[in-house]
Amino acid sequence: MSDSRPVGILDSGLGGLSVCREITRLMPGERMVYLGDTAGAPLGNRSAEVIKDVARKTAVALLENNIKMMVIACDTIAAVAYETIESVVKDIPVIGGVMPCARAAALRTGNRKVGLIGTSATIRSGAFSNALQRIDESVQIHEQATPLFHALVEELILDHDITRLTAQFYLYEMIDLGVDCLILGSSCLSPLMEVIQGTVGTGMQLIDSALWTAKEAQDILTALDLRHESSAAGIDGSRFIVTQKPVDEARITGVYFGSQLPSLELRAQKQEAG
Repeated sequence: MSDSRPVGILDSGLGGLSVCREITRLMPGERMVYLGDTAGAPLGNRSAEVIKDVARKTAVALLENNIKMMVIACDTIAAVAYETIESVVKDIPVIGGVMPCARAAALRTGNRKVGLIGTSATIRSGAFSNALQRIDESVQIHEQATPLFHALVEELILDHDITRLTAQFYLYEMIDLGVDCLILGSSCLSPLMEVIQGTVGTGMQLIDSALWTAKEAQDILTALDLRHESSAAGIDGSRFIVTQKPVDEARITGVYFGSQLPSLELRAQKQEAG
């Protein structure tokens, strides 16, 4: 069986385009419909109630596209509002980055000391630490909210002394604590992989949320026999929709995805009644 329906990608901001990039790399025949609520971003410092409301509305809108799977490409939403999305998505799989990253870290840590960086809302949720504890109670997790990282990525300040100093500020304590596996618990941190690895050294493995979320989607689609095995590039039939276009669209999408991404479509926000 080959299911030609697209994979739905739910996001705030545009960081989740890194998940789309990995899905395209792993499953080049799959079409995607990406929906990013860029008008409401960023969510990292918002309340759980606001994040859940954004998640619900975005999920409902994405379901209008006859998708076969919903991939939560924003780790803040995956950490805070996974159950909210499951409550409105009834008949298709829902994939988030929390459990895949937790499994990957638990398998790869040698000394049972795992680090996590992400938005303030992600850290407050405790979702990653709870997932790790369910997998292996012996794992110690050291968490660090990294709002400066997210601000630097938003401004596309990626290879700069400021970025490297910020990495030292956030990560030197992880090194001192003996962390040997670091979860990048935010898909928008993928562009900082090189700076982060250069800061912590090769003795600390990095778990990239974008990669492991895409791997989970690949595994589930394969297990359910929903893969679209096509020789054509699924990217050609994919759509990338946002609620507000960024000023520097080509540069931003290039950082997260690459040069082959089609133009972003603008989706008008629907007004709530009453």
